[in-house]
Amino acid sequence: MWAGRGRGFSCGTRSAAVQQQPPRSMAEKPQIQLFIKASEDGESVGHCPFCQRLFMVLLLKGVPFTLTTVDVKRALDVLKDFAPGAQLPVLLYNGEPKTDTITIEEFLEDQLSPPLCPSLVPQYPESSLAGNDIFHKFSAFIKNPVPAQDEALQRSLLRALLKLDEYLSAPLEHELAQDPHLRVSQRHFLDGDHLTLADCNLLPKLNIVQVVCQHYRRFGIPKDLRGVWRYLNSASETKEFKYTCPNSQEIIQAYRSVVRAPQ
Repeated sequence: MWAGRGRGFSCGTRSAAVQQQPPRSMAEKPQIQLFIKASEDGESVGHCPFCQRLFMVLLLKGVPFTLTTVDVKRALDVLKDFAPGAQLPVLLYNGEPKTDTITIEEFLEDQLSPPLCPSLVPQYPESSLAGNDIFHKFSAFIKNPVPAQDEALQRSLLRALLKLDEYLSAPLEHELAQDPHLRVSQRHFLDGDHLTLADCNLLPKLNIVQVVCQHYRRFGIPKDLRGVWRYLNSASETKEFKYTCPNSQEIIQAYRSVVRAPQ
């Protein structure tokens, strides 16, 4: 079970030991520390989809690790001794710094592999591509400075969401093997009923899309996209997603300076 322990504060950072049951056969547990962006209060989990992505990965791997939230306004110097100039997130693995989200993710998948830890690689390659254009189209829509272009950009975002909904609604091969007559997928996540790396990438971004569009444009993800909402509702019931999400107000505040005021 995930649990934050210890409230050691220094230099605007917060560290919490994340206690999980280590794999029984892991004789020497790796020392893992993940540095992520802190919220406006300098302590809680901040708005950063890349940080949340790695936080989710480590929880899914089931190994103990220390989470350190870094107040980027006051305490980036906490990284200067081992990762000077690095952008968050940063990983320390047995004292060795790792930077770049994708590089860290690949490293963790290699080091924390079966049989000691579960593999998080999707079974279906298409799962890693599903929804990969949504965040780009969301950014174009929400940051658009020209009101006359809003409608076209919103339609583009809707098409990307619809494409994701179609993928989530189409039964996967293993579902059809169990029920050849299945018309609509019943799976919880992109690749099946277990979270994978694909979900760790997409879910934080999809949450931002819903929160920001609903607040600033009164346009949330349409309710008739049932596959997408089944996906989001399933994710909200998992500790790996629920406990790693920043507060919605944190996300709203992060976009305040880049969103054009409604005309």
